Amino acid sequence: MKIIVPIKRVIDYAIKIRVDPSKGPHGVQQKNVKMSMNPFCEIAIEEAIQLKEAAVKAKKDAVAEVVAVSIGPKQCSETIRTALAMGADRGIHIETKADVRGDYIDLQPWGIASLLKGVVEKEDGVDLVLLGKQSIDSDCGQTGPLLAGLLNAPQATFAAKVERGDDGTFTVERETDAGTETIKLNPTNVPAIITCDLRLNTPRYPTMPNIMKAKKKPVQTISLEDMVKELGLDLDDVLNPKNEVVEVYEPPPRKEGEMVESVEELLGKLKEKGLVS
Repeated sequence: MKIIVPIKRVIDYAIKIRVDPSKGPHGVQQKNVKMSMNPFCEIAIEEAIQLKEAAVKAKKDAVAEVVAVSIGPKQCSETIRTALAMGADRGIHIETKADVRGDYIDLQPWGIASLLKGVVEKEDGVDLVLLGKQSIDSDCGQTGPLLAGLLNAPQATFAAKVERGDDGTFTVERETDAGTETIKLNPTNVPAIITCDLRLNTPRYPTMPNIMKAKKKPVQTISLEDMVKELGLDLDDVLNPKNEVVEVYEPPPRKEGEMVESVEELLGKLKEKGLVS
């Protein structure tokens, strides 16, 4: 069994995003800001490792492999090493130039899905592609469905539980607005595409021995330009945004609240503001 897991390097979820208007309408402060793996991608890596461990334990597959793929600047190699320390077997880094932004300004889901399609087709015998349901910088949630469309592959989004059958099918319990539903994916000549929701699992912390082992695991690095050329794609089509981000700005600050001593005083304040009659 071979599982491909695309992962993304983003500003850490605990960091308050700061907008710098001096850098233009898209100015987000990224210098000296902590970056980490997108939390939903961490969940995808964890699920891939659990599926691999279960397959090996049940002797369904003598050899099972998890491949982490990242598209971005040189620093994305650190994100790949984190995935390798968690338990992935090898990495693929499609390296972009430093000025190419992956937070929906330059690289958008269409371009990313086109590149991932090429990676899947280059790799031999891919059974499953596990992605985070969205990235926390753009919150698009489009890459997984676009990849499934380009590959004409079965897909399930917002997965809360994934099980692999003895026949190679995947049973997925997925989150919906009305609750949950269970669907069965039966991939034949193409892999199944699954996007992972928060309830799927809790990612493990890499141990120090595994962090050291990760340094020796193979990571293939290829430039975006070379990858596009190899796949027969058009660089402008990959990089040119399909949607234009007009402006990035911080939300207005909330007004300071006012403390009251009693329910009667609260009602009086609300009546003054015309919020209750």
